[in-house]
Formats: sequence, C-alpha cells, structure tokens
Amino acid sequence: MKTALVTGANKGIGFAVARGLGTIGFRVGVGARDDGRRDQAVEQLRAAGVEAFGVALDVTSDESVAAAAVTVEQTAGRLDVLVNNAGISGRTDGGAQDPTTLDLDVVRTVLDTNVFGVVRVTNAMLPLLRRADSPRIVNLSSNMGSLTLQTGPVLAAYAPSKTMLNSITAQYARQLAGTKVIVNAGCPGYVATDFTSFNAPRTAEQGAAIAIRLATLPDDGPRGGFFDDDGTVPW
Repeated sequence: MKTALVTGANKGIGFAVARGLGTIGFRVGVGARDDGRRDQAVEQLRAAGVEAFGVALDVTSDESVAAAAVTVEQTAGRLDVLVNNAGISGRTDGGAQDPTTLDLDVVRTVLDTNVFGVVRVTNAMLPLLRRADSPRIVNLSSNMGSLTLQTGPVLAAYAPSKTMLNSITAQYARQLAGTKVIVNAGCPGYVATDFTSFNAPRTAEQGAAIAIRLATLPDDGPRGGFFDDDGTVPW
C-alpha cells in the first residue's frame, strides 16, 4: 500500500486531498497542529473507509517536523507522496499587506509557513520519499503568485510567498531531476474554505483535484511545473 502525507489535512482542501487519495487506495497521514482537529479528521476519514493515521505536525517547528518524519517512518517505512498543503494568508488589518504600509512581521510569519515550512517538511521527508518506487511531491500554490496573471486582491505578504514557493519548487525539480522524485506546484483555484470565508465558487473537492492528479503522475510525467485543472499556469 502506498502512503501519502498531507500537511494541513484537518480541514478544507487538505482534508479533501487526504480523502481523495485515501479513496484511490493510499494510506494517508493527516498532518495537523491541533490534536483535537487532527483526531477528528482521522475519525472522519476512517468512517469513509480511508486508512488514515494522525501525524502531529507544526510546519514552523524543526522539532515537530523531525518528529513527524519519525511517525511516518514507524507507520509506513517510506513515503510515496508528500502534499505540502498547509498555508496561511496572514493578517490584513491596518494595511498589513498593502505594500506601501507593509507589516514585515506579517511577511515573516507568512513565509515561515508557506515557504520555510515547505522546505522543512520536504527535506525531512526526502529520505523516506527516496525509498518509494514513484515518489511525488506536490506543493499547493496559488495563481496569486503568478507574476504574469497578478490575480486576486493586493496581498503583499501572501502573493509573494506563493511566488517564492513556485520558484523553490523549480529549484527542487532541478536538483532532483536525476532521481525518481517528481516535484510540481498546483493551484486549486478559488475554493470555498475558511481561508476565503467560504465565499468562493469552487468546492474543496474541486480544489483538491489538481493535487491528486499531480500526486499520481506517471513516471514520465512533468517535473518542476505549475499547473491547475486547465493545464500549465504561467509563472
């Protein structure tokens, strides 16, 4: 049985990705900070017939991430898929993400989760991914990080965090080009979650589809790209 770890999997798109992967036969590690929410998500997934296990995971903590890698190794011995879904939008009050009044502490906080967290988790899990036959890493990004499209509201911490995530995804893909590990970024679109105050046209399941597709790419699939349901998203 293949094993996937999804960060921020207790709700929203992360939960939908976990359920989708579980439905097609993956054993799924539910990565989440909050013990209660994580346990509840695992229970819900098991009730839906998914083989799920909880992984205590705060992506901003080196110690937590290291412990999470031990949990995955003890449970599964390897990791086939890593979905880096955990992300935050950051505060916006008082012009905190207006570039002309930008709160640099907000930038640091957003980067710590959205970029540094992805690096922490990816590097901790890479030894387990290298043990898999067809390892995949999916970084959940946003077309708000596209310098070409420049979509959405002006959010000068969140949008650049996704631009940097896209760039670091490309760096990982280049470094891992000679290996079996395939790395891509995916945009779920504008999804109704607590992230968007549930005021968006797409469901969490629709948003999860691109992550599931990238998580199950064939061995000759694309590497180092940025994709949504319609295909390639411009950088």
